[in-house]
Amino acid sequence: MEQLRGTGVALVTPFKKDGGVDLEALSNIVAHCIKGSIDYLVALGTTAETVTLTKDEKQVVLDTIVVANNGTLPLVVGVGGNNTMGTVQELHTMDLSDFCAILSVSPYYNRPTQEGIYQHFKAISEASPLPIILYNVPGRTGSNMLPSTTLRLANDFANIVAIKEASGNMVQVMEILRDKPSDFMVLSGDDITALATVLAGGCGVISVIGQGLPQEFSQMVRLGLAGSTKEAYGQHYLLQRGMGLIFEEGNPAGIKAILELLGLCSADVRLPLIAASAELKKKIRLFVHSSSRIMA
Repeated sequence: MEQLRGTGVALVTPFKKDGGVDLEALSNIVAHCIKGSIDYLVALGTTAETVTLTKDEKQVVLDTIVVANNGTLPLVVGVGGNNTMGTVQELHTMDLSDFCAILSVSPYYNRPTQEGIYQHFKAISEASPLPIILYNVPGRTGSNMLPSTTLRLANDFANIVAIKEASGNMVQVMEILRDKPSDFMVLSGDDITALATVLAGGCGVISVIGQGLPQEFSQMVRLGLAGSTKEAYGQHYLLQRGMGLIFEEGNPAGIKAILELLGLCSADVRLPLIAASAELKKKIRLFVHSSSRIMA
């Protein structure tokens, strides 16, 4: 799965002022990522506000991304949730022909035991026609998939090929890196730990800020993968403030504020989320403008 090496981005779902999905803006964001040398795109992740989309909206979002991408970059699609049977059914009925892998989040809200998490992904593995990227994001799910569970899944199921690790705990990341099968890929799920994960032996990141600043962020990851530590950290520190700002009022409010500033889409999100405040937008504007001058 070399297609997953480097920088992937978890695409937002842009909305119009009337609340509808802005397909033109979505196409423009895909083009922006391609132009900025992103390595692959992730559709219908948590950053896409997928839980607020109807079934028809999800399909039109996927169709729009496929057409806009036009075979340029590998595509990953989010298929997951806290209803194991529902996720399995979705895998049986979805047309996955345009995608190279699925990204499946650890069950949220239910707070299953580690054995429950294992059995959930076992069922998904048996149903999925595509390779699977596990997604551990305890800050959203309410439960942490421990390294022992990740490693058990990686060893037991050949089509579980990677993890997007967003615990924010580098000790946990390094435990997985130390004991994983040689072909199992560890991807950062947090922008702030992307470079540290790569330098520790990881394969890359599924990023949020990468779709706003694709060239700058993907260059940082490439430098890290090449072992150019000093140069990579130089780039990281130029981007670090923005990595924090985009999550200051929740995701994807912050990244949509950057995309609005770049003229790519509105900053609108769907309830229960609300758009970034005027104060946050001001801070983001100062960051983007100062970063652009430094990196020019």
